[in-house]
Amino acid sequence: MVAVEQHGALPVDLAKAYLLLNHGPVTLVSTAHGGRCNVMAAAWTMPLDFSPPKVAVVIDRQTLTRELIEASGEFVLNVPCRAIAGQVLAAGSRSGRDGDKFAALGLGALPGTLVGAPRVEGCVAWLECRVIPEQHNEQAYDLFVAEVVAAWADPRVFSEGRWHFADDRLRTIHYLAGGAFLASGEAFETPSGLGS
Repeated sequence: MVAVEQHGALPVDLAKAYLLLNHGPVTLVSTAHGGRCNVMAAAWTMPLDFSPPKVAVVIDRQTLTRELIEASGEFVLNVPCRAIAGQVLAAGSRSGRDGDKFAALGLGALPGTLVGAPRVEGCVAWLECRVIPEQHNEQAYDLFVAEVVAAWADPRVFSEGRWHFADDRLRTIHYLAGGAFLASGEAFETPSGLGS
């Protein structure tokens, strides 16, 4: 993959895109269709496959995000950091039907590179996704499966397939409940093949 920077982000090889979600961070799901865009917080996302890379995300049927995803077939999973935790909480507490959440929350929108949905400025990783239609899962479980068509990461915290957090404000965040988050902690390695 040719390293072409996009708004301070470097591309991530699609075979390694799962690493952007594998540690379980909360995400912001951004969508757009017909001149409307929206962003919502989502804690129920996960990587599913390596090649082609796939993700799963639960999107409630009552949300504007769901409406826009169903219309466009695309979305971006944005991985926010501690610096914008307040905006992440607000994005999960407000409806996009009440107005432009990007403007209301002071979030910048960067253009997607392969999808029409915007990437959320201030995040540290972005996975541009196209829905793989599966009506039963979508209707019965609100579960969307999508192929990752482009992946980007902030090189200050992700390079050579690894997260590294020298700046605490750039640590990814994990939602607990009631407005409480955890920040990603210290990374460590252990010898393989030991213990059980």
